[in-house]
Amino acid sequence: MALIVQKYGGTSVGDIERIKNVASKVKARAEAGNRMVVVLSAMAGVTDSLIKMAKEMSPEPAARELDVLMATGEQQSVALFCMAAADMGLQARSLLGFQAAILTDRMFGKARITDVETARIKELLDAGKAVVVAGFQGMDWDSGDLTTLGRGGSDTTAVALAAALKADVCEIFTDVEGVYTTDPNVVPSARKLDFISYEEMLEMASLGAKVLDIRSVEFAAKFGVKIHVRSTFTDREGTMVVPEDQITEKLIISGVAYNKNEAKLTIKDVPDHPGIASQIFTPISQAGIVVDVIIQNTSDDGKTDLTFTVPKIDYERAKGILAQTASGIGAGQVTGNPDIAKVSIIGIGMRNHAGVATKMFGVLARENINILTINTSEIKISCVIEEKYTELAVRALHEAFGLAQGNTPVAEDLV
Repeated sequence: MALIVQKYGGTSVGDIERIKNVASKVKARAEAGNRMVVVLSAMAGVTDSLIKMAKEMSPEPAARELDVLMATGEQQSVALFCMAAADMGLQARSLLGFQAAILTDRMFGKARITDVETARIKELLDAGKAVVVAGFQGMDWDSGDLTTLGRGGSDTTAVALAAALKADVCEIFTDVEGVYTTDPNVVPSARKLDFISYEEMLEMASLGAKVLDIRSVEFAAKFGVKIHVRSTFTDREGTMVVPEDQITEKLIISGVAYNKNEAKLTIKDVPDHPGIASQIFTPISQAGIVVDVIIQNTSDDGKTDLTFTVPKIDYERAKGILAQTASGIGAGQVTGNPDIAKVSIIGIGMRNHAGVATKMFGVLARENINILTINTSEIKISCVIEEKYTELAVRALHEAFGLAQGNTPVAEDLV
């Protein structure tokens, strides 16, 4: 008897008929002898409508109250699911985040899970019930306040539950059949991967791939949770996200990712002495703004330029904070560009093959795409470019590295 944690996204539970379909799928797995824990997102469009309603009520709604409102979307889904399950003869019990004892910090809107207490879930499983948990939400233990985990938070809920329960697998059901070499909407010939490592998936998630939330991959890697990304609407196998040592075919490049949701900021003529970077980035960090690529130029007469990227949604706020900091430290002008994108290639095989970066830069040069900044790790190379060239860059790189359906990239592709 396997313990399976499943997560169904908003599209999968987008209306009454789709919720009934999901209940039927869960019933079939339960009748096959599996113990089932199901995590549901809000129905498609509900979260956006709740945000719109809040903004109509108040231009800047209180974060605590906004979380209380947002949590109602998943509450609808789990209640409706259990109604459907009861009519099908499946015993199911719904639990909200606080009832499932998913404990978080107090960062409303983007809380992080700190612990999961599994006693109540195990009790229900032992009683033969399917446990249906509202995703995306938890509770701050100290205050008892409801919290939400931010976009993609239901993935994190599911993987955290799988880790805490030591589940055999965590199945993430969505509207795509797995993890692809790139976005099929940009490159129709993109190929579905059978396996991908935690490291590669973590890079792809952080670099713009929208299949899995980055925090869910972090949880999976930390606790060794096997994730199966698959489609709600077919029975075909999807993509397994597993430790690297379980992958026999290590491709040089597994995928091309892109992210249009970043902006670039530069602070000029920064005094080049110890502690200055801390003075620049501490106020930005305290504002809850995530900084990605950071590049510092060579010092010239005790001055340097510092460039970094932030989420586009935080661009104006970060620019204002940076301008205040610049004034305080005696730096020069603050400039920015919100019309950028980051294009990246990812692959664990890059560790053992030279020439990958050279090929990437050559491909972009042939398309007359200027590289604004470059960032690398062992298994990824990211280039910041002008946003208008994003799709062109993705298509060119995907083709150049032989990632289309029917191709198997080999080392010779680099020359």
